[in-house]
Amino acid sequence: MADLNVKINSLQLKNPVMTASGTFGYGTEFADFIPLDGLGGIIVKGTTLHPREGNDYPRMVETASGMLNCVGLQNKGVDYFFEHIYPEVKDLDTNVIVNVSGSSPDDYAACAARIDALDKVPAIELNISCPNVKQGGMAFGVTCEGAASVVRAVRQCYHKTMIVKLSPNVTNIADIARAVEAEGADSVSLINTLMGMAIDIEKRRPKLSINTGGLSGPAVKPVALRMVWQVAKAVKIPVVGLGGIMTAEDAIEFLMAGATAIEIGTANFIDPTVTIKVRDGINDWLDRHGCQSVQEIIGALED
Repeated sequence: MADLNVKINSLQLKNPVMTASGTFGYGTEFADFIPLDGLGGIIVKGTTLHPREGNDYPRMVETASGMLNCVGLQNKGVDYFFEHIYPEVKDLDTNVIVNVSGSSPDDYAACAARIDALDKVPAIELNISCPNVKQGGMAFGVTCEGAASVVRAVRQCYHKTMIVKLSPNVTNIADIARAVEAEGADSVSLINTLMGMAIDIEKRRPKLSINTGGLSGPAVKPVALRMVWQVAKAVKIPVVGLGGIMTAEDAIEFLMAGATAIEIGTANFIDPTVTIKVRDGINDWLDRHGCQSVQEIIGALED
């Protein structure tokens, strides 16, 4: 069996397979399907400083080779996580990582500071695709200045590993990655969902309650792979790749493009055991190709 261990800053992962926020609940929901300690990490659903109801229904639509969602970060807030979820997940034998969202840099920082106090949560993932309410709703992550402002605020009060999740809805994602690296990000994960739309032609109305939503699933994989490859060449910090990963072969493509680890999202809705299948598939590929360690293929793409 090959050595599957990877590191993201000081965060040690027993293998490069993690779950994408919003697709795996708090992890415990999948305990009947897979051994949770078999994963490199679990990134729990988006958590905000205060409870959020999310958007009105309908907020999920199936599309060709993917799905659209506009759930809107529905969650019960960081205090609920602190009091009710943390006691259930703190002793899991894997990395439990909290995805942090907000509507201002101060919101992000306050939420991150609460999580910083939790001994058994070794990292956060900052979702900078959230709308900046003070600037007309434009997402923080679509400008270097907006992305940097969130990371700067959080870095002042969060002292463990910080992964910053990048939006693909930008002109040059490498510039955004360099901006957050300069402000102290320990890693970047990409891509978040692409903006999309679906229309009910009988009703002549959008199928989603807020008209547009985030596209995920196999349809976005070529875009995600290209962006991971670009960012891995642009920054010195580790890159986590996600977007349409359904199989071990998909995951290996991301690793070869320069990702140190990967996240699996939409595929969890189709097959709740997919993460373990991908982990085992990576190991089988490495064995078949005479590789002793997964490190041998990270960034091994020959341009």
